[in-house]
Amino acid sequence: MATRTADAPADLDARELQRVDQWWRAANYLSAAQIYLMGNPLLREPLRPEHVKPRLLGHWGTTPGLTFLYAHLNRAIRRRDLDMIYVTGPGHGGPGVVAATWLEGTYGEIYPDVAQDVPGLQRLVTQFSFPGGIPSHAAPETPGSINEGGELGYSLAHAYGAAFDNPDLTVACVVGDGEAETGPLAAGWHSNKFLDPARDGAVLPLLHLNGYKIANPAVLARIPEHELLELLRGYGYEPRVVSGSDPAVMHRSFAAALDGCLDEIDRIRYRARHEGVVERPRWPMIVLRTPKGWTGPDVVDGQQVEGTWRAHQIPLSDPRGDPDHLRQLEDWLRSYRPEELFTADGAPVEEIRRLNPSGTRRMSANPHANGGLLLRGLRLPDFREHGVPVPEPGATSGQATQVLGGFLRDVLTRNRLAANFRLFSPDENNSNRLGAVLAATSRAWMGEPDPGDDSLAPDGRVMEVLSEHTCQGWLEGYLLTGRHGLFSSYEAFAHLVDSMLNQHAKWLKVSTGLAWRQPIASLNYLLTSHVWRQDHNGFSHQDPGFIDHVVNKKAEIVRVYLPPDTNTLLSVADHCLRSRDYINVVVAGKQPAPQYLGVDDAEVHCTKGIGIWEWASTDRDGEPDVVLACAGDVPTMETLAAVDLLRRRFPELRMRVVNVVDLMRLQDAREHPHGLSDVEFDALFTTDKPVIFDYHGYPWLIHRLTYRRHNHANLHVRGYQEEGTTTTPFDMCVLNEIDRFHLAIEVIDRVPGLGYRAAHAREELLGKLVEHRRYVTTHGEDLPEVRDWKWS
Repeated sequence: MATRTADAPADLDARELQRVDQWWRAANYLSAAQIYLMGNPLLREPLRPEHVKPRLLGHWGTTPGLTFLYAHLNRAIRRRDLDMIYVTGPGHGGPGVVAATWLEGTYGEIYPDVAQDVPGLQRLVTQFSFPGGIPSHAAPETPGSINEGGELGYSLAHAYGAAFDNPDLTVACVVGDGEAETGPLAAGWHSNKFLDPARDGAVLPLLHLNGYKIANPAVLARIPEHELLELLRGYGYEPRVVSGSDPAVMHRSFAAALDGCLDEIDRIRYRARHEGVVERPRWPMIVLRTPKGWTGPDVVDGQQVEGTWRAHQIPLSDPRGDPDHLRQLEDWLRSYRPEELFTADGAPVEEIRRLNPSGTRRMSANPHANGGLLLRGLRLPDFREHGVPVPEPGATSGQATQVLGGFLRDVLTRNRLAANFRLFSPDENNSNRLGAVLAATSRAWMGEPDPGDDSLAPDGRVMEVLSEHTCQGWLEGYLLTGRHGLFSSYEAFAHLVDSMLNQHAKWLKVSTGLAWRQPIASLNYLLTSHVWRQDHNGFSHQDPGFIDHVVNKKAEIVRVYLPPDTNTLLSVADHCLRSRDYINVVVAGKQPAPQYLGVDDAEVHCTKGIGIWEWASTDRDGEPDVVLACAGDVPTMETLAAVDLLRRRFPELRMRVVNVVDLMRLQDAREHPHGLSDVEFDALFTTDKPVIFDYHGYPWLIHRLTYRRHNHANLHVRGYQEEGTTTTPFDMCVLNEIDRFHLAIEVIDRVPGLGYRAAHAREELLGKLVEHRRYVTTHGEDLPEVRDWKWS
């Protein structure tokens, strides 16, 4: 493969490049050793089968490219005193990143049993992809990592999220050619339209093309180069290409390209910060073409390996059982000349150590990659000052998220100087009634505005792009580097980031068990435009299942809140913005709805997470005949309306109303930190009375959370039944049988002893359902008695 790039400048130091090559060889040696060895880590004796792991797990193919880039970035950091972190999109390059952090010394500082000596080397190679060891990806256990990489597609979004509001930071982001085929990565290229060079850091994309994925050619590696460069320029970048396989030539060529890119980044920053230039720059990037499995075995068992898909994972599949493979493995490892790279004590030689940056300039020790070290709490306004007056429960109406918008506006204002809070939304900020925040900030936008555009500015703190993946990736990168944020979305479309939530939950689960990883701000979701008020958009927008997905995650990590009105939403939001190391999901409607609790009562109710609403209950003088429970704003309204219907017809009926804000309170205390004990649960729900539970989402989730409870056999849950269309708000409730009429009928059917009147009342309620259907299909709106209902 020929090497092609611009001529290298004359000032590149040959000795410096020699150190780069030594460092790279050492990293490659350690990477291959991690994949294969469990003994004899420095080949101080001939390699024997028992030195090789019985199960070979790992990926070699992308690794030498990642170590090549890391070595050159270290040279640049030392020369320029850069504040830089390294984001590795190719998750399968884990051994290379671990090797780099060990060579820098950070790994041994954090894990003393993996120090820079022979016992430490023994542990380093043995632990990789080994029981009781470490994963094969750049996971939370890896110093310097903020992108696990096991699920491809998010590296660019994470990198840009890290760069926002970090004006001195440069994020080197390696994009793998397989990763580059994913939708999230394709959208992530557009992040440069939101990066303000005057206030934000810089992202240097490094597109690593080694030609293959697991078994197929990589698209971007195979299209004609002029087409690739046109694509990247169309995204707004100015790419430089470095291509080849001769290490001596490649080192010099890449160093020249990297210096040119960093010079251009300096120029862009200077013009924005000192000359007042306000424009969207064309940011530089590098396309690096290298053979897959570079420097590894060339031919194995008569088949070409280096430069082909066969190098993706384990180039030599059976060195324990095949003497030829064992010989090739030893020849491969010795080709790096480890005797030149490590001292007799097992430490890197002085020339290698001299390439490492010092202290926190090491990418593996940069505090931005351990964001809790930099995290500062938000200056929050008193949410009570935003509370709405509620003279009597249900007597007034309000829009919960609209009021929350005012609270978030004040959060932005109070933290303007700290520049550590942003809102992320896929084009739904105003739709979800959070428009008040635009009084404190604008939407981030680096392009030229057109007349009539609404609140666009380079320094805007509302991040809107019609890609849920990009919004979530930005927010994750922002949180992982020590800041705070909130993601608002239509409820149904939160599913688009299901897999991203998976990865973040796994990250939090592991990182909370690492003493050196400091807590980060929680990932906060606000889901509105929810299932019960997507009557105008129809079935495609009606799905409350994101909650079910979240509840599958570790109990220590996830929290789900269903505030029934404005003041409870304010209390929940305040709590979530103060929390650490959680994934908080808040579901709240944006449409006008009844208000039940004054702000002080709301705080008490949210602190408890669940409670009896005495003002709505009729069981004060004895045990209840029935418990009506509710979770969610619309189910709460329908439950109260059912209580209203029943108390007028059966004044002697003793009903208890239990409202649930914190969904995880329903779970057993042995299963979730917020869970109720059996005694607490029984006190609320009884041990033998029917419980009619009106729930916001899919009803079986409530059964999952409560299946161990004493009274589970008497629990009857109503929720979303996958029935939906474009219709009226109340008709959505009727279609899924969470409405007041169905609830009242259920109570009549479940409570014995209501007497002869029960049959007549039941018939009347069934008649109301028929009347409703006739009315909505004739008039296109809900019955006046439903539309105008108020609790009284």
